[in-house]
Amino acid sequence: MTMAESAIVVEGLVKRFKSLVALDGIDFEVPAGTVFGLLGPNGAGKTTAIRILATILHPDGGSARVMGYDVVHQSAEVRFRIGLAGQNAAVDPNLTGRENLHMIGTLAQMPGKEVKLRAAELLEDFDLSEAADRPLRTYSGGMRRRLDVAAALVQRPPVIFLDEPTTGLDIQSRSELWMLIGNLVSQGSTVLLTTQYLEEADRLSDRIAVVDVGRVVANDSIANLKAQLGNTVIELEMGTVDAATRSEGLLSPVHKGKIERNGTRISISSGNGPDVLYEVLHALNTNGLGPKSVSVHEPSLDDVFLAITGHRAVSDESGAPLQEGDAK
Repeated sequence: MTMAESAIVVEGLVKRFKSLVALDGIDFEVPAGTVFGLLGPNGAGKTTAIRILATILHPDGGSARVMGYDVVHQSAEVRFRIGLAGQNAAVDPNLTGRENLHMIGTLAQMPGKEVKLRAAELLEDFDLSEAADRPLRTYSGGMRRRLDVAAALVQRPPVIFLDEPTTGLDIQSRSELWMLIGNLVSQGSTVLLTTQYLEEADRLSDRIAVVDVGRVVANDSIANLKAQLGNTVIELEMGTVDAATRSEGLLSPVHKGKIERNGTRISISSGNGPDVLYEVLHALNTNGLGPKSVSVHEPSLDDVFLAITGHRAVSDESGAPLQEGDAK
């Protein structure tokens, strides 16, 4: 792929915070007019990558270009062509929704008449017209998040960075925002999305990079990743480590797909869930190893990470397991 066809090109990007390596030489390209997902747990390095691409942070190594412009040496040109909706809302809770959009357009030196028309258009598109003249502090979480995304679009940027845009939203608000993101891409925008949710990446992204402790460990379509995992994940809780270990050894000859054991739990990936479930339960019961519980579900982010990296998707940027209360 040539640079002209790519809205974003990242090569060997490195970022350190003292002894902490947040990004350890990541590479990816984002074709223009597509959604590219950076998928990973808290602390994987996703937000650090977004901040470098948005010219907020300087990299310690490697390079990145947005619409052909270098994020370090041509940062002004980059900023003119991007919109950013970060994890923390960049809007003023004491202003109304309309005033927030007017302020952003004015700061971007847009003509006053154009700012008013654009604000009204975005408020309508994001279903915020009725609340447009209410202070933002009266908005629900979903409404605030929609306004934050709208604020990133005031200048009609060709490239949009959305850093975990639906975290903390309810199912309905999340679905509404997914629809809005899809509309942006249909109108020609390029979107770089970070998320912890495989379902979200599946719904929105044309391609994803799976990020783990500052490294890209997979870069493919969701369909190909799921094909590697199987369409169904069967989880068996065996009660004891000994029972899980014995069951793993017993099931390996029975099932040729992926079998992973984590403590007392066994995960089995398969493209033929019902038949495999029957075979597994029959084999275990025949040998007196009935599971304590059984669950069947579609592959999750945790399943992707377990299959690709061999560990669960819960880590900070140092690679250590996150403890309750750690910074995200």
